[in-house]
Amino acid sequence: MKKTVSLMFTAMLAAQCLMAQLPDGIKYMSLEKFKSAKEAFQKAYEANPKDGQTIYWMGEAMLLPDPGAGDFKDRVQAAKALYQKGLQDIGSDPWLLVGMGHVDILEGADMNSVKQKFEQAITATTETKGKNKGKPNPAILDAIGRANAEVPIGMGDHAYAIDKLKQAATIDPNNTDIYINMGINYQKMGGENGGDAVKAYQEAINHDPKNARAFYRIGKIYQSQNNKDLFEQNFNSAIAADPTYPLPYIAFFLYYENKDVNKAKEYLDKFVANADKDPITDFFMAVYLFRAGKNGESLAKLKEIENGGGTKVLPRLNMIYALNYDRMGDSVQAKNYVEKYFATAPVDKIEPSDYDFAIKVLSKFPGNEAKVVTYIEKALANDTSKVNKLNYMAGAADMFAKAKMYPEQLKWIQKQIDLKGGPVSEVDYYKMTSISFISKDYAQTLTLAKSYMAAFPDKPQPYTFFKKSAIALDPDTSGTAIAYLQYMDSVYTVIGKDKYKKEIFLNQYYILSSYTKQMTALQHRPDFKVKTDGTKTPPVEEYLAISQKALEITDSMLLAYPDPNDDNNQTISKTKAVIQKAIDYYTKPPAKKAGGSAAATNGNGASPKG
Repeated sequence: MKKTVSLMFTAMLAAQCLMAQLPDGIKYMSLEKFKSAKEAFQKAYEANPKDGQTIYWMGEAMLLPDPGAGDFKDRVQAAKALYQKGLQDIGSDPWLLVGMGHVDILEGADMNSVKQKFEQAITATTETKGKNKGKPNPAILDAIGRANAEVPIGMGDHAYAIDKLKQAATIDPNNTDIYINMGINYQKMGGENGGDAVKAYQEAINHDPKNARAFYRIGKIYQSQNNKDLFEQNFNSAIAADPTYPLPYIAFFLYYENKDVNKAKEYLDKFVANADKDPITDFFMAVYLFRAGKNGESLAKLKEIENGGGTKVLPRLNMIYALNYDRMGDSVQAKNYVEKYFATAPVDKIEPSDYDFAIKVLSKFPGNEAKVVTYIEKALANDTSKVNKLNYMAGAADMFAKAKMYPEQLKWIQKQIDLKGGPVSEVDYYKMTSISFISKDYAQTLTLAKSYMAAFPDKPQPYTFFKKSAIALDPDTSGTAIAYLQYMDSVYTVIGKDKYKKEIFLNQYYILSSYTKQMTALQHRPDFKVKTDGTKTPPVEEYLAISQKALEITDSMLLAYPDPNDDNNQTISKTKAVIQKAIDYYTKPPAKKAGGSAAATNGNGASPKG
């Protein structure tokens, strides 16, 4: 009898232990106190290794960062082995089906086969009688939502998960974990779903005003939008709701780490006081030491963490190594650690500042531009902040400018302008036009300068770029630039003919020089002849047509400077006389000089003064 009582008492203790340890583990996990969570689940598992729900949570704990459990792939394999053993021992338990579904997602399995496991778990837990008849177990629905929430971006089916979580919320509306998982799934669907995520977290707060985790996650969304007032408000609300919740403290530390290192240290101390003592707390101490300028101490702390296996669960360790070495002037080591970091860090864990730093470091080494662009493109795909995206693009443009890869620089500036939206600023027009000109893409420069003129007609820069490009396309003054300069003069005439008299005159002088050069070239052709009967060869006819255009240009130039005592008037008058004489000669040449040639130059060769 005593033995029976003893066995019953032992069983009751085991049951009580199980009942206590599972909720404790779940709570620790929500607080991201992973070491404590794993210890609690381990005790529960040792007390009852045949319970499906206990095995499930033990497997979920195995997926948590732990230097002793190996890298991410090792942890996935460990959880998978545990779930498979459980399925062999107790059969197709719904909790184990959900756990295996989570592992399958992490291994990249087909989502249709994963959903089959989830649906099988739902069917197995659907009530067949009572007030909840026909309704599935909300805890299983929540676990399915969690399986999709706790995977890297790009994995899982978040819309499917949200549907299951909404169903769970109708059955168990007071379970705030459901709303938290719903919010995470919304976030992983993309930045445009941030509003729905906030609503989900707010629903958790409505049911539990002391839900620190929900306040914290809302704060993180506003922080990603650079909304300081709202993220501070929500982080402080999280602290007020639960002062032992460590994540708001570390969020504040990370915010102030490069703004106010002393204030950052205050938050770090509070984080350390409330978080588990593990490589993560040591890691943030290494970050603080770096920010405080204690690079040697920071490197020593990083090495200590690394020797303890911390790199396997903290790929960001490599980034802090890189930051330290960069500050110490060792660009080679900084580059090596940056590349290690980006090779191992999950995309959704990379901070916006990491991309900026990577651009800075790798840009020091010619030939790395393509690699840097891959980082920038990842940043653009995963960062919801418009401000951050513009900064990435600016960084790319600067990098290509230093490398003198001007077409690529221009491409990234244009991307910035497109993202900004609205009218193009004068500064941006100048950047684009000057870069295009420096790169000797004169055709593109003309197009950009033309738009620049239209947008900012009173600025001199677009006209300068336009004229220089037009002339650059006409190196032998053969006439290619004429149409462009005539377009410029038409614009000058509309916006202020008198104001731009000098500019118009100089453009006309260039055109006149081009015409006289063409006339001279025609004169030197062997078939430039006028026959004794007055018949003119085609080159002569062309010569006369161009001469007439040149004459019209001189008339226009003289209108700008009508004073006969003006140097410009005198120079152009002489040129006009020479041209008119040539026209007269070849229109009706003396019979004895048919086929001869006459000078058609700018007279005394003097240059006009604008």
